Amino acid sequence: MKKLSYLSLLLIFIFTSCRDEMIVFIPEVENLPPEILVPDSTEKTLVGFYLLNEGNMGSNKATLDYYDFSTGQYHRNIYADANPSVPKEMGDVGNDIGIYGSKLYAVINCSNKIEVMDKFTVKRLGQIDIPNCRYIKFHEGYAYVTSYAGPVEINPDYEQIGYVAKVDTSTFQVVARCLVGFQPDELEIVGNKIYVANSGGYMVPNYESTVSVIDIPSFTEIKRIEVAINLHRLKADKHGNLWVSSRGDYYTTPSRLYWIDTNTDTYGGMLPVAATELYLDGDSLYLYSTEWSYTSMDYAITFGIVDVTKKELVTRNFIADGLEKEITMPYGIMVNPVNKDIYLTDAANFIYPGAVICFDRNGKKKWQVRAGDIPGHFALLYK
Repeated sequence: MKKLSYLSLLLIFIFTSCRDEMIVFIPEVENLPPEILVPDSTEKTLVGFYLLNEGNMGSNKATLDYYDFSTGQYHRNIYADANPSVPKEMGDVGNDIGIYGSKLYAVINCSNKIEVMDKFTVKRLGQIDIPNCRYIKFHEGYAYVTSYAGPVEINPDYEQIGYVAKVDTSTFQVVARCLVGFQPDELEIVGNKIYVANSGGYMVPNYESTVSVIDIPSFTEIKRIEVAINLHRLKADKHGNLWVSSRGDYYTTPSRLYWIDTNTDTYGGMLPVAATELYLDGDSLYLYSTEWSYTSMDYAITFGIVDVTKKELVTRNFIADGLEKEITMPYGIMVNPVNKDIYLTDAANFIYPGAVICFDRNGKKKWQVRAGDIPGHFALLYK
């Protein structure tokens, strides 16, 4: 459910795909090439990654996969295997995933909850109840989660304002809420401030266009920065820039990439680059776009890398040999911080299982593996 341009299609799935019977996911293992990775500068060893598969809205098919770097084994549907007594398994629409301390957190959007697991065994430790929860970040013992607060509903007069929930990670309890804009999506933490991309995505054509700034000590909204309509992604670099993606309106206003100066909390500028998903590795901001147009009734799919120090696009395609044409619908991205492999997910037609494709740092394909339905969200696991 991460791309609101797909919302009409997803709402159809609610009525056509919803089922009452229990869905059973069979755990599977597939052997892939292993990776030899040395500890990084902090002497942490990267051991693998988790992948959260969203599943179609209304079908209760969110699943969790794991790739072990040392063995090369790709494990599918590990949550079901580790938690056989959970009747509905992970739930409806996996929207984000993160690791903090010893715990793994999976944001399950339409099930209105966050599943909390042991980060190594994936054993369920509990859940955090937050309505229409979207994205999660962590800071000094707390998880911060964006919430649309209200139901899934396309309505230009939507009345329920969104908020950021503050969650105690030791008790799994929501201890405070801070109101922001309508339909807040991704958030980022810089110093003692939280930045929130307000989308207004349910309120078409009356989109939101601001980034909320929350002071963490007082947990109050202290400012809104005007950027562009229908904001989605946020990534903060080490130079004081916060990169913000706008989806546009899918008609005449295109998707674009913006930046904010976090030292002054002011608008910085814009790059004429469409951006759906962002992943920051060092000073390289990897991105792809699956920009939908109601004018052409088609997707424009692009890939690129932005140099955040120069604030310029350095390549319009990081995939070599024309292999980008083999990807039907990019849906997730991550870069290995050690060997710089690039992992892309392909949601295919959103109905059948998607795939994870691994490219080396030069964009040459290394391997591909079947994932779950609509694979989209990565979390690196360190030992």
